[in-house]
Amino acid sequence: MAKTIMIIDDSASLRQVVGIALGAAGYDVVEACDGQDALAKLTGQKIHLMLCDVNMPNLDGISFLKALRQLPTYKFTPVIMLTTEAGEDKKREGQAAGARAWVVKPFKPEQLLMAVAKLILP
Repeated sequence: MAKTIMIIDDSASLRQVVGIALGAAGYDVVEACDGQDALAKLTGQKIHLMLCDVNMPNLDGISFLKALRQLPTYKFTPVIMLTTEAGEDKKREGQAAGARAWVVKPFKPEQLLMAVAKLILP
C-alpha cells in the first residue's frame, strides 16, 4: 500500500512539481494551500509525512506545526519544512515546533525524495 504525503504550500506550481516527483516515486499525495486548509483536511486518515512551507497566508507553517502537534492522531507525524527560509533562527523555531527536517527552496527532486525516504519507514 502506498504511503500518503501531504504537501502544504501556497504555491500551486510548487505543489504540482512536488506532487509529480512524489507520485512518480510511488507515494499518494494530498494537497493543501495553507496551514488552515491542511488542518481542515486532516480528518483522521493516515498521513505518513507532511511537507510544509513556512511563509503562507492564513496560517503559516510554524503555527500549523504547533497546531498539528496538539492533534493526537498527528502528534508524531514527521514534518519536513520546505521553504526559502535558510536562517538559523527560523530553523531553530521550526525544530522547536517539531519539524524533523528542513529543505531549502530551490531544491532538486532527488534531494527531497532522499529526505522523505529517511523519514518514512517501509
